[in-house]
Amino acid sequence: MTLAYWCVFIAMLLPWIAASYAKKSGGFSADDNHQPREFLARAEGKAARANAAQQNGYEIFAPFAAAVIIAHATGEAAQFTINFWSILFILSRIGYLYCYIQDKSFARSCIWGLGVVCIIALYIAAI
Repeated sequence: MTLAYWCVFIAMLLPWIAASYAKKSGGFSADDNHQPREFLARAEGKAARANAAQQNGYEIFAPFAAAVIIAHATGEAAQFTINFWSILFILSRIGYLYCYIQDKSFARSCIWGLGVVCIIALYIAAI
């Protein structure tokens, strides 16, 4: 399994980490597990921002995973290139989570853009 495929695995885990942080920082209890989405919908502050980061993580996962798979499948991209853009994507997502939770909106948007650039670069590498 390539490093880029491991990055897809890590990208899958990041929304779960954000959700766990949202629940922990929001005071989630066993009773809240009956309606966890309602609990998160009422969250405020860092918990609400972590939940929003979780949702964005699910939204961006499919394009990233597809780009990695396509870059591998075409055979046109060098493995180093696929790995580079995949690692940079993961680093951007970690930075995105941090900026979102810390309410650094401008930095968050810039880092989100970097993640999109990584995805586009993977598609271009597949050509």
